[in-house]
Amino acid sequence: MEIPAPAKINLSLDITGRRPDGYHVLDMVMQSVSLCDVVSLEEAPGPEGVVIRCGEEDVPCGKENTVFRAADAFFQATGVRRKNGLLFTIRKNIPRQAGLGGGSADAAAALKLLNRMFGTDLSGAKMREIALNAGADVPFCVEGGTARVGGIGETVEELAPMMACDIVICRPDVGISTKEAYRCYDRGQYPATSYTAALLKAMKTKKLEEIGRVLGNAFESAGIPSQISDIEKEMIRCGSVGSCMSGSGSAVFGLFADSVKAGQCRDLLLKHYPAVFLCRPAVRQPV
Repeated sequence: MEIPAPAKINLSLDITGRRPDGYHVLDMVMQSVSLCDVVSLEEAPGPEGVVIRCGEEDVPCGKENTVFRAADAFFQATGVRRKNGLLFTIRKNIPRQAGLGGGSADAAAALKLLNRMFGTDLSGAKMREIALNAGADVPFCVEGGTARVGGIGETVEELAPMMACDIVICRPDVGISTKEAYRCYDRGQYPATSYTAALLKAMKTKKLEEIGRVLGNAFESAGIPSQISDIEKEMIRCGSVGSCMSGSGSAVFGLFADSVKAGQCRDLLLKHYPAVFLCRPAVRQPV
């Protein structure tokens, strides 16, 4: 069995507090996009272990991989006993340390594959509950689409699908660790943001230009590599209606109403940056 694992972008991201256990509380709007990894699952002879295979050298394939954590959470939650080993193969297209949720998307895909292989018929709500054990963005990635996500990722509220548009995503040649991004944010004294409230209001207009005007990410106030602001400015010069960093970075996305301008922007950025993608919004995929 093989399924796509779509990346996500953050149309908005507010950090609204911090829990006693140290986890940050977020309020954000996430959007799945057509850029995706591909995850497959097959039974493997031998012991009943979980094996992960990926052709990318910088992707860990041990217990630290989100797919392994997702599989472990699935078996603990369902009590399923397997007779054979399992082999997950991940074909990566989503860059790492980019704020695009590649590892989370892979984990969500693994849960869906296990649900199908073992016929557990888990609901979307139950899948999201299990998914939180694998990572904060995994619950959203289970079904994706357009959603408001809150708390530490456990609250997912489906929203009306985003209108059709072109999205250019560019990851500079510098990555940002999520842990380091939070450390930088915690060291500063930054004013509260309300990007999500403005974004939700703009989405009701169903006008891409209004959405582009209010994109925002609280992490951008915490000190980011200069390449990020350079890319944002270049996207605007190329005709994007709005540009913003996704998640904790370092990928930047731009929304385009004009497909020709989007293609030209991608081609221009490819001359200067190693990973540039042209994609579109992806719709919700129920389990």
